[in-house]
Amino acid sequence: MKIRHLIPAAALTALVLTTSCTSNKKYTALQSQYSELASKYHESQVALAECNAKTESLDDMLTEAKRTNSDLRRSYAALQGSLNQSLQQNQQGNVNISKLVDQINESNAYIKQLVDAKSKSDSLLIALTNKLTRSLDKDELRDVDVKVLKGVVYISLADNMLFKSGSYEISDRAMETLSKIAKIIKDYKSYDVLVEGNTDNVPITRTNIRNNWDLSALRASSVVQVLQNDFGIDPSRLSAAGRGEFHPITDNDTETGRQRNRRTEIIITPQLDEFMDLIDQAPESEQ
Repeated sequence: MKIRHLIPAAALTALVLTTSCTSNKKYTALQSQYSELASKYHESQVALAECNAKTESLDDMLTEAKRTNSDLRRSYAALQGSLNQSLQQNQQGNVNISKLVDQINESNAYIKQLVDAKSKSDSLLIALTNKLTRSLDKDELRDVDVKVLKGVVYISLADNMLFKSGSYEISDRAMETLSKIAKIIKDYKSYDVLVEGNTDNVPITRTNIRNNWDLSALRASSVVQVLQNDFGIDPSRLSAAGRGEFHPITDNDTETGRQRNRRTEIIITPQLDEFMDLIDQAPESEQ
């Protein structure tokens, strides 16, 4: 009977031991699985954190890229505006250059007209001077000085050849010389003639002549009237002026100097009408 009771007990004990052993194995297996899952969870958490960090970094990069893009757009718009303005200014500059070239061409043409007119005038004056010089004999050339200065012909006649001392009556000797001068003047109808009387600084003592101003003016007037009345020069071309003692060509300290200062000058000048017409035609410059 005891043996019968012992067999079930042993079986129960073996069953308990077998069950206990099996539970431990499962527990160990479950523990191992838990540890593995915990490790993977931790790894996934780390990976998630890294991913979140990368996402934030990408967001920052995206924000910075957008800001840079916006700056570039503004810079591009500014450059485009500058380019458009430069193109507009360049077009305006081309227009201004074209206008300037036209003005320069007009000025060059105008200058050429002036040069041509002056060259023509100078040539005529030189021809006039040569004709006059060839028409005078040696004795006359001692008392007559002919020169061209700044586009004007100056014929200077000595006082002692034209007049007696203190007089304004023209001598017979001077009439022949004046006739030669008048002939040349008549050939050049486009020139005006100014006669200027000059004296030394010695005061005049004649009662009918107040001073050297009077004497110089009367002498110039006498020559003008001879050119008009005796030799047929158009009086509209003639002018008379007295300069007294106030336009000397040398000092009055010696008799030679005073004699040189006592002179009458016939000044032949181109009429200014042609030059004034050219001045009126001068191109206007834009301010």
